Amino acid sequence: MRLLKKLLKILLLLFLLLTFFFFGYYLSVTKDIVLIPEKLTLYENSVTLFDQDGKEISSVAYSKETETFENFTAHTKNAFVAVEDKRFYSHHGFDYKRILKAILQNAKSRSFKEGASTISQQLIKNTHLSQQKTIKRKLQEVKLTYRLEKEYSKNEILEKYLNTIYFGHSCFGIVSASNYYFDKKPNELSLSESAILAGLVKSPNNYSPFKNAEKCLKRRNLVLSIMEKDGFITAQEKQQALNEPLPIESNSKQRNQSYAVAVFDELERIADENNFTIGGKINVHTYLQSNVQNTLENLTKGIDCDVAISVLNNAEQGVKAYYSSVKNIRRQPASVIKPLLVYAPALEENLLSPATPILDEKIDFSDYSPKNHDGKYRGYVSARECISKSLNIPAVKTLNALGIEKAVNYAEKMNLKIEKDDYSLALALGGMSHGFTLNELVGAYSTFANKGEFEQPCFIRKITIDNANVYERNRTKEKVFSETTSYLLTDTLKTCAKEGTAKKLSALPFDVAGKTGTNGTEKGNLDAYALSYTLFDTVGVWLGNDDNAPIPYSGGSLPCNLSFDIHQYLKNDYEKKNLSIPNFEKPSNIEKIAIDKIEYEKNKTLALADDIAPEEYKIYELFKKDAIPIKKANHFSKPSIPTPTIQVNNHVSTITFDVKTPSFYRIKIEKNYYASHNSYASHSTVYDGVVKQTVIDEMDDKHSYVYVITPYYKENKGVSIYLPVISGNCTIPINPTIPPDISSKDWWNY
Repeated sequence: MRLLKKLLKILLLLFLLLTFFFFGYYLSVTKDIVLIPEKLTLYENSVTLFDQDGKEISSVAYSKETETFENFTAHTKNAFVAVEDKRFYSHHGFDYKRILKAILQNAKSRSFKEGASTISQQLIKNTHLSQQKTIKRKLQEVKLTYRLEKEYSKNEILEKYLNTIYFGHSCFGIVSASNYYFDKKPNELSLSESAILAGLVKSPNNYSPFKNAEKCLKRRNLVLSIMEKDGFITAQEKQQALNEPLPIESNSKQRNQSYAVAVFDELERIADENNFTIGGKINVHTYLQSNVQNTLENLTKGIDCDVAISVLNNAEQGVKAYYSSVKNIRRQPASVIKPLLVYAPALEENLLSPATPILDEKIDFSDYSPKNHDGKYRGYVSARECISKSLNIPAVKTLNALGIEKAVNYAEKMNLKIEKDDYSLALALGGMSHGFTLNELVGAYSTFANKGEFEQPCFIRKITIDNANVYERNRTKEKVFSETTSYLLTDTLKTCAKEGTAKKLSALPFDVAGKTGTNGTEKGNLDAYALSYTLFDTVGVWLGNDDNAPIPYSGGSLPCNLSFDIHQYLKNDYEKKNLSIPNFEKPSNIEKIAIDKIEYEKNKTLALADDIAPEEYKIYELFKKDAIPIKKANHFSKPSIPTPTIQVNNHVSTITFDVKTPSFYRIKIEKNYYASHNSYASHSTVYDGVVKQTVIDEMDDKHSYVYVITPYYKENKGVSIYLPVISGNCTIPINPTIPPDISSKDWWNY
């Protein structure tokens, strides 16, 4: 018993010591922290964006208007209390029941996902404290929350909370949020609209009706259910609110500040991923190049449809300029998907080379019958030409040979997500439910400029809140294609930019690869793309209409013109910095090979050109060194012709050459006087010259003859052809036995 008392005294003493030290630590870390009334409202420069040179972006603005508590609707007040802090009016800054519940939940899940912050705590965190998750910061929060509750009424606290909280899309405070989402003032909000705003503050990136309508709807309905459960609304009011549709698009001019809006979208995503709150004095450092941004905005003036343009720095994978007259819209990618989903994967899998002939023909794949844009069929066409002229049927054929799942796997490595329901051969032509954003396509195309490595493009380099670094970009790359595949694909897209659908880029005085795409119906074109890149930059241009109204443009028209102007401006900008845009560097394991034109056009096969073939009978193409054709043509070193026919009529022999006889050969025809079986008396030359359709020779009845025809190219003789024995009146059915050396020697000299 005495031992137990002693133990209890020791424990009590330890408890008192710990309490003393804790209280001392609390006083130490909170002695200088004070509640600043000015911070409880939106203050100047709450969020500041900087370009890549560290200069402030002055175009960023958000409403600093506030609203008084009396002008909030009852539904708005109740929605936030119900979902964020149901015991707000009964606690003194801390909800101990909720804290205990959160501790138990976190212990059960072995995580810290469950939070217990009250509205008072959130207001303090958003306006006074750093994002550091330390005991010191938590103790400071405790002190300031108690001070807040002591100096302000509950209504005043809720008013300040609603006027400072972040609602997404660069909206701080309920005034700007009401205007942005609903084009209303706070006192005009309906129950449904109040529930939407109350629901999205947990994660604006996930619950914005303009980003994730389905998630927003579920979240709004959850808020309404909580409000009904807590007695704030009736079942009838809830049902009426459930029937109200979500907003489709903001009417705010704020959405036209393209780059800034994109930065805030990324800021929200980063905040979710890194678990910090968007509040306090935030500095966001971006990749923006203001001069390039101004150029984009000037180029888009006067365009009579919606437009989006993005310029990506390939080395940093930072978006240096971005303009869009619509939100970050997703559209079907049309033919710009072909290099990404079809041809680059096929090159990587060694399914084809740029020279591979593909038959462009009318074809049916079960219930799918693709057609070329002009309705024509071109027969066998090289893969290079298929890409540069954007032929549809060869692209579908290649995807069919490659396999849809394998192709999709490559696309998804470049963050091009494709739904299972869209798995069909129509993917080769961009046929899918939702499509991609322009920035997603630009990021994917930059993979080729970066030697097959994909890295997610970003707007933001670094974020600080109250001078504390809360985020710095951690660059990660994924190898999608080999360097050789990337170069081969790039080289085919250089052809597209020189003489294909993107040929309006051909006047640029540096290496540029390009691809166009046009999506439309019988009523007209709906989307027009031009994607292009140099070693330094990737440029994407999209024209269309948010409401799918037809446009008078194709990818090769105005989008290509805009791309040309942007690349030209970038060139001039680099020259001011004493830089020039370099050519794409050919990898050491790629070789330029001369292939035989005759074999290619006649037999649709790839064979190395004869060493002595004239240039006009060679086609030069790039090959991976381990995929160079093995067969070698010998049309010139070993001449060979189809066997001619011979006819005799009234002492005249007519030798007719096959139409397939190569015109580049010369032909020597020898007439041999046939004495008896295997015996030749003498010979004479009938003809020696270029290939003719027919050669005529006169004979008599006294002799029989054998014509020997030898093709040759320069000094290279081919195998001699012996025609049947003839007389002056007919062909004699005798097949003389030719001595073994006759075909290779001038036998008459022996």
